[in-house]
Amino acid sequence: MVTLEELVPADHLLRKIEAVIDFSFIHDRVAGLYCADNGRPALDPTLMFKALFIGYLFGIRSERQLVREIAVNVAYRWFLRLKLTEKVFDASTLSQNRRRRFTDPSVAQDIFDAILEQAIGHGLVDGTVLYTDSTHLKANANKGKYDLALVAKSRADYWADLDQAVEADRAAHDKAPLKPAERQAEHKQTKISRTDPEAGYMVREGKPKGFFYLDHRTVDGRLGIITDTHATPANVHDSIVYLSRLDRQRERFGFTVGAVGLDAGYATAGIARGLEERQILGVTGYRNPTPPKPGMMRKSRFAYDAQADGYRCPQGQVLAYATTDRNGYRHYRSDPAICRVCPLLASCTSNAKAQRTITRHVWTEARERVDAHRLTDWGKAVYKRRKETVERSFADAKQLHGHRYARFRSLWRVRVQCLLAAAAQNIKKMALTLTKAPTPSPS
Repeated sequence: MVTLEELVPADHLLRKIEAVIDFSFIHDRVAGLYCADNGRPALDPTLMFKALFIGYLFGIRSERQLVREIAVNVAYRWFLRLKLTEKVFDASTLSQNRRRRFTDPSVAQDIFDAILEQAIGHGLVDGTVLYTDSTHLKANANKGKYDLALVAKSRADYWADLDQAVEADRAAHDKAPLKPAERQAEHKQTKISRTDPEAGYMVREGKPKGFFYLDHRTVDGRLGIITDTHATPANVHDSIVYLSRLDRQRERFGFTVGAVGLDAGYATAGIARGLEERQILGVTGYRNPTPPKPGMMRKSRFAYDAQADGYRCPQGQVLAYATTDRNGYRHYRSDPAICRVCPLLASCTSNAKAQRTITRHVWTEARERVDAHRLTDWGKAVYKRRKETVERSFADAKQLHGHRYARFRSLWRVRVQCLLAAAAQNIKKMALTLTKAPTPSPS
């Protein structure tokens, strides 16, 4: 006689997971979604989510294939408490539950949070240094089937503060307030997929073109445990949702964040100012400014004079303040009468009025202070760990957990995928860390 217990190796990953992860919270979280006295007995929700975690843990992208694997894999049966002779549930049970019952991403968010709380309870997360980045998931959509449409640009989560800063800056320069009509969201023409209209058309240097989603992920610097994941269409910039997701982690888990490591996509004045307000030291990658047209003079040739509140050109002229636009940029303009006789005019500006304009963000000082952090020894050490934490997390997700593609269509389904994939990675990391044999002391 052979029992199921004997067939599963003692060092199998699922045994380690079962030993350290408590899944009992799932039943209580979703109990309100089930009817207790009507219809056929439902599939145990804990069993269902454990089955989904098997799919994410071992990179099984198809729910139908997942059920086939459970039927023949004794370790999967053991993990789900299914006997060798017991019939496995149908794949449609998973898909119909997903379509009819679990249509709110908050369920997956709560499951992710509960598992992260267990990691915090085991002392695997401290929340002192956090690393954030994004990666693209190819949408389940044909890039050749689309319509052109005019859509509103996404508003950054710090724009309310920026509006106030703009008004204060204009008032300080004796400028009239901007008209409310000027604050309406800008629009741009973009491609909308006919297959999955919520996917974003991505056009980035060095990235493939087409319809994608972005997984914005934050990883703790201690052991690489994922502390947050949030999916958006691929045409939403990394910096748009960063501060609100950072605040959620601080409030939800009580993190006392001391520093964050970010790539160059987050090197914006708005994020720099937001980090300083939160008393968090930011270390961002170097962002190469957009080069001018060939033969034209770079902005770096103009020196900012704080006392004069203007830019001094290589010939000594001070470009005086003119206005502050609604995007938070001050405009400094030269005197055309002086520029027309300047020997550097041809390489300075092609403006018909012979006038050069330099822009400076109202939060530029904050950006400059944050940029200076990466030049310090501690800043270099923090930034160096990005490849060991968040970049490694994404590499594992794509290589081992089937995270290159969006498994479903629509934003909320992709958000559920990202949350469950991140939870599965955390489960694996916790199991391997907490069951690791202690290193023998040297004799």
